[in-house]
Formats: sequence, structure tokens, C-alpha cells
Amino acid sequence: MITSTKNPLIKQIRELRNVKKRREKGIFFFEGTHLLMTACEENCSLLTLLFTEKWKIENFKLWEIASRLTKRYETVSPEVLKSITTTVNPDGVIVTALSRPFDKAKTDIKLGLILERLQDPGNLGTIIRTAVATNIDGIWLSSDSVNIDNSKVIRASAGAWFKAPLVITSNLKDIVMNYKNQGVNVVATLPNAKKNYWDLDLTRPTIILLGNEGSGLSEQLVNMADETVKIPLEQNIESLNVAVTGALILYEAKRQRTLL
Repeated sequence: MITSTKNPLIKQIRELRNVKKRREKGIFFFEGTHLLMTACEENCSLLTLLFTEKWKIENFKLWEIASRLTKRYETVSPEVLKSITTTVNPDGVIVTALSRPFDKAKTDIKLGLILERLQDPGNLGTIIRTAVATNIDGIWLSSDSVNIDNSKVIRASAGAWFKAPLVITSNLKDIVMNYKNQGVNVVATLPNAKKNYWDLDLTRPTIILLGNEGSGLSEQLVNMADETVKIPLEQNIESLNVAVTGALILYEAKRQRTLL
């Protein structure tokens, strides 16, 4: 059992809180039993499994599966685990894994999301979770957004992060233009748009554009949209959380397509 927070392995894993270190090593980390279950189901390339004795006893079947899939596993004291974790109440397990490629998206798009300059990890994780739940074909995230392997993004996705068809790109314009040329309807979300989101024909192949939490979409992407829509608001509320906006439109698309 590892009982010292100064153990070399513990120091190495703690360094992964820093995005630069994650990029240099091509490794990320995540925490929690549910995320580990999903990572195992999705054949994630696990490197290190750290767990408390209590966690192993309570999750022995999962431990058996994960320990076979990982290159190294170690029992650690609760104090050591807490020195690494980013959560207030860790449930007893932390995992490191090889960074996954972010180039998965279907070429034949029925429903996609373009995310420009999102900065809040909770928002991004929630959008990913909703997108997977509504069977999205692709999510394109601008490279100047919050880091995709941020542990809070992974946690907020509730495991959907491992399943999502994610692409990181520095050129959203080319992505949008490519799908416009294929006849995909490009929809921008704007607070001053005239059309409500439920008036869209979301049975057509569609890509939805969502922008930065504070400044919204860039003018460049707005000008490329075929349609603009709003979420109608009452009582002088100026805007909704971007994750809520995304969820409303994605589930409207699911509703319309279910009726076909």
C-alpha cells in the first residue's frame, strides 16, 4: 500500500492536473467508480489504477475487470488518494489513461454540434452528456475552448465523454462550409433571432452552432448559418446557460424525429 504523498508515482499523477503535463505525456486522469465502469466498457487504454482498500472490497468485480485492463494498480491510503483528487468527497478510485484521439465523427451527419470557445468545464461536460443521450453524430469543439480532458469535463459528462464522437479543431469555418456544401442545414443560436427553436425542421440533416458563455458565437460563424433561432425568455431574463440551450434544441430534434 502506498501511504506517502511524496511517493514518485503519486507525484507523477498529481502533475496531471496541469494541462501542459497532460499534453507532454499524452496521459489524462479521471476519478470515480461510474467513470471507471464506462472506461472499461469502452476499452479505454488504462495505465494506472489507484484505489483504497475499502473501494476494492465494495467494488471487487469492477476491480477484477479494471486490474486486468490496466498496466499497473496500487492500493493507496485515503490520505494519499485525497492528495490527488479534484473532488471534495472522492469515492475511492483514481485512474490514468492514454489520451484518446479526438477525431471521431460520422461523415454522414444527421445531427451535429459545433461548439465555439466554450470555457466552463461543467457546461461542456453537460453538453457532451446530452449529445450522447440524443444520439448525436458529431461534436466539433474549437481548440481555444476549455481543455477536453479537464477532469471536471469528464466528470460532468457522467461517462458520456468516453462514448462521444468528438473532434477538436482550430478551423470551425472549414467544418461548417464542408457540411453546408453537402446540404446540411446550419443553425446558429442567437438571443435576438426571430424564429423560435421549435419552429425549426430538425428532421433534416442539421448542425447546431453554440457559442461562448459570455460573448456567444463569432460573427464569422453567424454569417455562415442558414437559419438563426432563439430560446424565448420571459420576465426580463436575458439568456439561458449554453448547456440548457443545447439540451432544448437536441431534445426538440429527438422529439421531431421520433414522430416520423
